[in-house]
Amino acid sequence: MLWIPITIAATGLQVARNALQRGLLAGAGPWGASLVRFLYGLPFSLLFFGLAWALSPHAHPRPSGGFFLACAIGGGGQIVATASMLVSMRRSSFALGTVFQQSSMPLAALFGLVLGERLGVAKWLGLALATCGLMWLGWPRGRQRDWSAAGLGLLAGAGFAIAGNAFRQAALSLDRGDPLLTAQLTVFVVQVMQSAALIVWLVLTDLGALRVAVTSWRASIPAGFFGAAASGLWFTAFAMAPVGPVRAVGLVEMPIAALAGRRMFAERLTPRQIAAAMITAVGVGFAALG
Repeated sequence: MLWIPITIAATGLQVARNALQRGLLAGAGPWGASLVRFLYGLPFSLLFFGLAWALSPHAHPRPSGGFFLACAIGGGGQIVATASMLVSMRRSSFALGTVFQQSSMPLAALFGLVLGERLGVAKWLGLALATCGLMWLGWPRGRQRDWSAAGLGLLAGAGFAIAGNAFRQAALSLDRGDPLLTAQLTVFVVQVMQSAALIVWLVLTDLGALRVAVTSWRASIPAGFFGAAASGLWFTAFAMAPVGPVRAVGLVEMPIAALAGRRMFAERLTPRQIAAAMITAVGVGFAALG
């Protein structure tokens, strides 16, 4: 059960990373802020991989073509999910953007249904509760019906659902006897792919955002550290347990994000939003563990 405290630690680091990324969104845009997470996390992920290698001198992971394909699929899904999550947070709030991305759990269950996996009664109940909670949470108030924050949050959830399963498959294709080493190698390879892809994209589409991401290195280095550390712990947990239970334990991110949003961004949740978030959390828990 070591993956449980590992997951809890990953959620705390993830909230810190998201808060730092959100602060860079205005100047660098969603793609530039996403690049910050991966580019400035590279030195740290390489360091963490080196430490894991030193602690496991007899392990010899041999990456295959399937490993690199899974890394590419997961990395692409994570890029889209990260950018969508940051914009969703900007259009709603830090805490609500975090809740919206929890749709990754029921969406992962639906993806499994498409692939032929059977769902029990508890999972269907969880899907229904999570869907109702997210709809209530994202339902626009007033005359202007703006669903963009909720829609982007769902897109982020879908991206994270795809990424989590792809990263687990990538880690499992390596030496299963050392989850820490395989996780750190997977993180490093994925971040190399993501950094290269986003740099090429920004060179072709938005040099200004790339310039901001590069020149804001003082503020970006902490985001890179927290991102690399959080990813390393998430990937280690995925290598040790199925994605569903790991994501369920990761629900502790929601109250942490609510507290961070209140203290760092002076955000407050209404009673309606708190109730909807709690329904969503219960639904995600049923979908993950049922």
